Amino acid sequence: MKKFAILSIALAVICSGAFAQAKIGVTIYKFDDTFMSYVRGEIEAQAKAKNVTISVQDGQGDQSKQNDIIDLFLTQGYNSLALNMVEPASANVVIQKASAKKVPVVFFNREPDAAEMAKYPMAYYVGAKAQESGTMEGQIIADYWKKSPKKAQVLNYVMLIGDPANTDAKYRTEFSVKAVTAAGIKVNELASDTAMWNRGDAQNKMQAWLAKFGDKIDVVFANNDDMALGAIEALKAAGYFTGKKFMPVVGVDATPPALDALKQGTLLGTVLNDAKKQGQAAFDLAAQLGAKAATLKTVAPLANADGTPNPEGKYVWVPYVKVTKDNYKSFMQ
Repeated sequence: MKKFAILSIALAVICSGAFAQAKIGVTIYKFDDTFMSYVRGEIEAQAKAKNVTISVQDGQGDQSKQNDIIDLFLTQGYNSLALNMVEPASANVVIQKASAKKVPVVFFNREPDAAEMAKYPMAYYVGAKAQESGTMEGQIIADYWKKSPKKAQVLNYVMLIGDPANTDAKYRTEFSVKAVTAAGIKVNELASDTAMWNRGDAQNKMQAWLAKFGDKIDVVFANNDDMALGAIEALKAAGYFTGKKFMPVVGVDATPPALDALKQGTLLGTVLNDAKKQGQAAFDLAAQLGAKAATLKTVAPLANADGTPNPEGKYVWVPYVKVTKDNYKSFMQ
């Protein structure tokens, strides 16, 4: 397992004058993804504050369109690329093209295969460990269930999955359930299906599950907050969250709408996927690489969380944080 890493102080305090030499090509897998809109906003804010030339383009959820955008960046001579891939499995093609032109690449939020990353010394990744977010979701549910009058029974759950091809979706699904069973709770999956990170799709899935299973459902796991909020809308329509009728729903991201749902008492918990820190770290690394025109020796070193050197030097990990009714106010702007 890769060691937990953060940007070193050296990278964080590089002057804006050095950054200004960079010209960064940025593409987001889909602009209308709620979480990625916050990451994009932070990248754009950092570029404006540090006087860096960037072009931020929408992949529109289409890998072929995103490939065309990346090709254009390379043709136009951008110094570095910051890429949130539509399909992380396509990173190998991008790495080959960037390597041929000696252009550094910072992948972020959607992690490519480690073997592909290893093929190019100037390929980096900024993100958070999906296993950690799934574990925290499961811990929130486990804490709730242990206080429930049903705690001696088997916990019946439904699972709303993001893009099945996405590493985050895979690990959030797997590790959320593992954390519940690790707490000594028996579980039973009633249903699971993809809603592709989408609120409307999740609402439709939840409506169908309520029609099929009704009160047999004990909890709802969602791989992100948008899907959790979609499930909540379906639950509201079925009479939940009035009187004593409650359904625990958990998500990931801690977006402002999710924090509002926590305030209202309709969302049990979420996990902070720090958009601000991810955006800042992706920008800082891409800007430094672009300004230095880049070899590994010119990049400020990455360090482990305990301050010891990180021998890999290619991953920047941003930690997750559990968010519940007890601490959500700390994350509200």
